[in-house]
Amino acid sequence: MAVLSEERDLSSSERATLNSKLYWYFGFFVVSGFCGLVYEVIWLRLAMASFGVTTALASIVISMFMAGLGLGSWGAGLLTRRFLAGNGPKALRVYCIAELLVGISSIAVPMQLKAGRLFVQHLGSFGTWQSSQYYVLAGAWIALTIVPWCTCMGSTFPLLMAVIRQTGQQTSERSFSYLYVANVVGALLGTLVSAFILIELLGFQGTLNVAGSLNACLALCAFALSIRGVFAPSIEKPNAERLATRNLYGLPKSAILLFLFTTGLVSMGMEVVWIRQFTPYLGNVVYAFAGIIAVYLMATVTGSLDYRSNARAKRPVSAAGSWSLLALFAAIPVVAADPSLSLGNMESGVFCLASIMLFCATAGFLTPMLVDSWSAGDPDRAGKAYAINIAGSIVGPLIVGFWLLPWLGERKSLLALSLPLFAIAAVTAFKKSPAQLTDQKAPNPRILFCVTTIIAILFLSFTHDYETRFADRRVRRDYTATVIAAGKGFDRELLVNGSGMTLLNPITKYIAHLPLASLSHPPKNGLVICFGMGTSFRSMLTWGIPTTAVDLVPSVPAMFSYYHDDADKVRSSPLAKIVVDDGRRFLDGSNETYDVIVTDPPPPTSAPGSSLLYSRDFYEVIKKHLIKGGILQTWYPASQGDDATAASVAKALSQSFPYVRAFGSYEDKFGIHFLASMEPLPAISSSELAARMPAAAASDLVEWGPEPSAQKQFDLVLAHERSMSALIAKDPQVPAMQDDKPVNEYFLLRDWFRYYK
Repeated sequence: MAVLSEERDLSSSERATLNSKLYWYFGFFVVSGFCGLVYEVIWLRLAMASFGVTTALASIVISMFMAGLGLGSWGAGLLTRRFLAGNGPKALRVYCIAELLVGISSIAVPMQLKAGRLFVQHLGSFGTWQSSQYYVLAGAWIALTIVPWCTCMGSTFPLLMAVIRQTGQQTSERSFSYLYVANVVGALLGTLVSAFILIELLGFQGTLNVAGSLNACLALCAFALSIRGVFAPSIEKPNAERLATRNLYGLPKSAILLFLFTTGLVSMGMEVVWIRQFTPYLGNVVYAFAGIIAVYLMATVTGSLDYRSNARAKRPVSAAGSWSLLALFAAIPVVAADPSLSLGNMESGVFCLASIMLFCATAGFLTPMLVDSWSAGDPDRAGKAYAINIAGSIVGPLIVGFWLLPWLGERKSLLALSLPLFAIAAVTAFKKSPAQLTDQKAPNPRILFCVTTIIAILFLSFTHDYETRFADRRVRRDYTATVIAAGKGFDRELLVNGSGMTLLNPITKYIAHLPLASLSHPPKNGLVICFGMGTSFRSMLTWGIPTTAVDLVPSVPAMFSYYHDDADKVRSSPLAKIVVDDGRRFLDGSNETYDVIVTDPPPPTSAPGSSLLYSRDFYEVIKKHLIKGGILQTWYPASQGDDATAASVAKALSQSFPYVRAFGSYEDKFGIHFLASMEPLPAISSSELAARMPAAAASDLVEWGPEPSAQKQFDLVLAHERSMSALIAKDPQVPAMQDDKPVNEYFLLRDWFRYYK
């Protein structure tokens, strides 16, 4: 290692070495950005599998992830100022340790989350389901699990900035934006490669292992550079406060931090809105969400590169008009998501994704500009500024998810989020004269502000929310979803975030009556997981047994009366119990056992998180809650899936239960009723099944036909029994559905290249 003294100048070869090392640092942050995105996505999924697929839980995980990043950025900034200033090799070795610890998290976090699930389960009533104590315990465990590792991730920005300061170049004043671009490029690659390739090939843990290995490689490379590299003497600390004041339109320097908080809040808040708003057009699949994130990151990279290009060319980069444009661009998605536009499904999806690009690019321009202006390359100040931006990123999704969306809906929420940006635009445009704020080629910021404000008002006045496409409708919004009950008569349907969930159909009656009638003893109770229109819940109650129904979305059970005239009477029955919770987490926190448990996972079969209700891990939970001779009925909408998914579900059931039977729907063209038990399921005639039914249950089964008697109604299903071995033979190489390998959710390689074939 050669750490040069301040008394001598660098040779040309040493300067070339220093310049080449910048590319190494850029590469480091591309890889670490890739890994960070992988960790965030997979840890969120693993946490939901352990603690429940609820919005509150997702908010806790994301908040803890971001809090760790902010804490690491702030803390490492202090560390570099007090102990690492002017010591590039030492800062690089601390960075090496941070990356190594992050790599260890790929193994540690899944184990910690599983341990947390067992811990909460063993607390008994103190950690009972749907209680505040449960979320306190789960939140505390998640914080202890995630925050330390994320703190290591967040520390890398200030640490490498401290190293770059010893390049002796003036460009070190923009080192944050340099690393920011690399980090976002890496996150973009992480989004695309993990969602479209790695998870399908390797599963969640295998993908985490790849990320952990990459972090270990980063640590080794950084250590090698620290002992073999050439470092310039310490350079004078730039007057960051003077630069910040000069670059911020004559406002107090603390305004930069306020602006950074606002951009973080608005950007992440809008991401939550886009996911809900665009689902009807992009589809309810993981690839749609990955597409939104990928476009967001791609546009952010474009904006950040544009900022750096302007800065290198010494062109003005702080024009006040940028804020007016950012505010206007925030409102453009309300036009793209307007259902009155006569576009096809694919065209609408492309339009939705394109509509966020201008906003993301402008935010990508402004965010590194603000941090560079505040820090001027100083790691301590950059760490503080980035932590403030991350704090906004924590607050934004919480405000949007728990307040704006339930209160205003998607369209008005986007426009509400643009208001803080318009406020900043007004301040920057009117604080000084236009000549003092921009060059002569830029538009007058005051005129631009007025024009963009008028356009945004027009957007609010002439666009519509998705539900307006239905003439007859009832709409409810909550922190989880927008729920629409639409139509009349048998054309009524239930939509969650624009995705159709179910219809008034005899299939939902069979879901309850088929397993109950198949029991070898009179049933005493039952559980329905996924409420839907409430038909299966209503049908199970006709057996005169205590019945519990669980649904994740609070507004779904609230629509019960839209579909059934007797809903209020059914709901008021002393035998009826409706629970708003994640079905799997509900079972984890309950000691109750049931004669029959029925599941009707939300369509489509590829819906994100749906594999958690089809997996072997879930069936192991189910078995603990079935009495001796109890039956699980799980509905699989085969017409929406593919052979591999059907085979994977069949394998998971066959490997979990010794006795499984499968029956096609009464039409034999839509889906499959799987019956599974730890005890034999002998063949029973339709007449015997009908004879076991109470009169009210038999009447309910034939309420919507198509046959006039319960016996004939059962005949329609019994005639379509499917062989389990034949279902598995459709794709024998596919693995059984597991939490770690959600075959139904990740399928592109299988579709394009017949991967499992």
